[in-house]
Amino acid sequence: MKKIIVVGGGAAGMMAAITAAENGCEVVLFEKNDRLGKKLFITGKGRCNLTNAGDADRFFQSVTTNSKFMYSPFYTFDNQMTIDFFEKLGLKTKVERGDRVFPVSDHSSDVIGVLKTKLNRNQEITVELQTEVQKLIIEDQVVKGVQIKTAHGKKDVYGDAVVITTGGISYPLTGSTGDGYRFAESAGHAIKVPLPSLVPFELKNEFCKELMGLSLKNVELVIKCGKKCLFEEQGELLFTHFGISGPLVIKASAYLHKYLDKDLSMYIDLKPAMTEEMLDDRILRDFSKYTNKDFHNSLGDLLPVKLIDVVIKRSEIDPYKKVNSITKEERKNLVTVLKHFTLSFQGLRGFDEAIITKGGVNVKEVDPSTMQSKLADHLYFAGEVLDVDALTGGFNLQIAWSTGYLAGFACSEES
Repeated sequence: MKKIIVVGGGAAGMMAAITAAENGCEVVLFEKNDRLGKKLFITGKGRCNLTNAGDADRFFQSVTTNSKFMYSPFYTFDNQMTIDFFEKLGLKTKVERGDRVFPVSDHSSDVIGVLKTKLNRNQEITVELQTEVQKLIIEDQVVKGVQIKTAHGKKDVYGDAVVITTGGISYPLTGSTGDGYRFAESAGHAIKVPLPSLVPFELKNEFCKELMGLSLKNVELVIKCGKKCLFEEQGELLFTHFGISGPLVIKASAYLHKYLDKDLSMYIDLKPAMTEEMLDDRILRDFSKYTNKDFHNSLGDLLPVKLIDVVIKRSEIDPYKKVNSITKEERKNLVTVLKHFTLSFQGLRGFDEAIITKGGVNVKEVDPSTMQSKLADHLYFAGEVLDVDALTGGFNLQIAWSTGYLAGFACSEES
């Protein structure tokens, strides 16, 4: 019977271990934390967005780095197979806005629970918690096993294949500290520089502190590099003490990494449903309603209270000027401020707040039909350790399930 060593007890690791064992292998799963699925526990704000129920085109469009690499893993174990897999384990699922798939219970602990039960019930699987893998054992570019560190010292563990599923370096408190990159490099692999992704923005604007806690819905965020539009989409964002966050911002961050050393311009269209002419008409109606009031008392129907002072400063209209004496030119300035509420970008937040890591093991050095290393025999990779990432919405976990399944299957079949 083949012995498979899986390093890392997250989504990809648990899937690889289950798949290899069900394919007739003895499996030992090493996890350095005191429990499995530590990062899985916090995904989807603790609800665990398992996958996305959209079609294959939607999946590949949502994979922002190396989507072609995912053809074979996804078609081997796609999103519907993921849903079926969990349903068979007894986890009921539901589909929400944006085709996001969640457990009916809204508890990520239930996802981890059914996976742990599956692992524990298979007598061919041994799970070793609080066991840190120190290095790979490699002879003549053939991976023979791993060296582990336990309470009793170091120990060599040998097997027929090693699957690295250690994750990236986002949320390092969950144990994602880049160990897999070190293992990969020891086998000759190149690592694409890891960067935080799906992460909030830091802005230079002082008004962020004034606007902290303000949530804006149905606004449009536009980001450009010179004349090139990098991102233009409507949604929800949130002002924080350091800048902006929220679904729209988190998504936008996935597109900026190539341009971080360049001058980026960005603005919010606060009223994307209206043209400038329509917005001017709306302002005129409000002005006629509050015709004898000061300007700063006329915007309550149009804007959240927190935003009014900032908009007035930017419009350069005297806040105490009577509404009925505001000129057409001043109204035009106000419309411009509302349709182009400019932001001064400083940078992305760090790995502590990043949902995923962009970068990792260079996929040109991994066989996409098996997840096996092209540089070292009997070595496989799956999950976030690879240089593959996607937008929010369940796509990154689907990458973990698909690559984990394929790695577990392929290493058990390897001759």
